[in-house]
Amino acid sequence: MSTEKEVLAKLRDAIVNLDIDGVKKAAEEALAAGIPAYKAVVDGMAKGMEVVGQKYEDGEYFLAELIMAGETMKEGMTVLEPHLKAGDIKTAGKVVMGTVRGDLHDIGKNVVATLLKAANFEVIDLGVDISAEQFIETVKKENPDILAMSALLTTTMIEMENVMKALEKEGLRDKVKVIIGGAPITPEYAKKIGADAAARDAVEGIRICTEWTKDK
Repeated sequence: MSTEKEVLAKLRDAIVNLDIDGVKKAAEEALAAGIPAYKAVVDGMAKGMEVVGQKYEDGEYFLAELIMAGETMKEGMTVLEPHLKAGDIKTAGKVVMGTVRGDLHDIGKNVVATLLKAANFEVIDLGVDISAEQFIETVKKENPDILAMSALLTTTMIEMENVMKALEKEGLRDKVKVIIGGAPITPEYAKKIGADAAARDAVEGIRICTEWTKDK
């Protein structure tokens, strides 16, 4: 019988090695060994996602590996989630996200959503081609900590500014942090439209969101 430390290491390594079968087996082994499900998530799989993020930053892993690591984490969660008790793992925060109106690109957004969930955020993903009105309506209804917007086309970037103006107009700007991302997005553009941050890539986006909500 493996020790708790060994089982948690197996979970971590399954995520790092993008091993979907391995993560399920390790998750089942954790439960069989009496390791609490929340511990398997936090001290096993989440640690693996941290390693994956580091490998991505070091240029060892690429977008495909990031997506695959997120999928591997999802598979592990299917085994562990039914055993998580309410309140076991405190959510890191709530994020409303979407690709702006006129833009149908969602690969980057989906990677960010997957990684946010892996980092224990509650994610409300509105999808693509989202109008300023839809963003505002959802922010009012969900009261998120963070609003994340994505655009891949220079022609749709202007929509981010429209959302910022609408947040101001509705008196919501001070109630939510705003992060934007996508190929043409720069920190300068974020500053120009009044957003709080621009993320170069998914890993940086998660780091910024985690930083914002760490004292929640």
